[in-house]
Amino acid sequence: MIEELVKQGVEACRENQFQKGVDFFTSALSKNSENVEALYNRARALSKLGLHEKSLADFEKLANLHPSNSSFIGDYAVSLHLNNKNDEAAIQFDLVLKIAPNNPYGYSSRAYFKDRIGDLKGAIVDYERAIELDPEDAISLNNKGLIEEKLGYVERSKKSFDQSNKIVGYQPPEDENKKEIKEQVSESQPQTRIDVIKSIFTKEGFKDFSEFSKGFFSRRKK
Repeated sequence: MIEELVKQGVEACRENQFQKGVDFFTSALSKNSENVEALYNRARALSKLGLHEKSLADFEKLANLHPSNSSFIGDYAVSLHLNNKNDEAAIQFDLVLKIAPNNPYGYSSRAYFKDRIGDLKGAIVDYERAIELDPEDAISLNNKGLIEEKLGYVERSKKSFDQSNKIVGYQPPEDENKKEIKEQVSESQPQTRIDVIKSIFTKEGFKDFSEFSKGFFSRRKK
């Protein structure tokens, strides 16, 4: 019965009917208040609806129920940040890396958080560690380039963008002012930096931090 309610909630979310999904997940939780699938998906659906305080309560409960699960702790940290509880969020981001010190996503998540709160140099350090652990992480390379660009590190940012572009198969125009694409770039390749961002955000395992809306449909692995 609980599994069927969760399944119906997931289907509703797939159709962007998030309130309907919340109702199904709540029904499931009325039968078992600690059901991981229902808690996790309701937290996501509530966040998508902009109900961040209610979402935070579910993520906090998940983190307390599974204190060694780095993914749940990471989700809790993000939710704290979305609720403007940055001091508490910082503690949880640090905890993620204590639990899983070799998890590149832990570093890239904390880096993105540091960027958002203005710790640009700290963000670069974390992105560099994430890239060291996962050299094919085009997202971290791209985001590191954006921060380097903010700081005026022109050559460093260019190198980061070039590495990111290479991974996703994007060939920038020879002359950015002319906005022309090299003839040898196929139509199937990303054509602009916006396309690059879209393509690298589909990388398996990457969570959409800024919108906090992906990952509804399966339980996170540690």
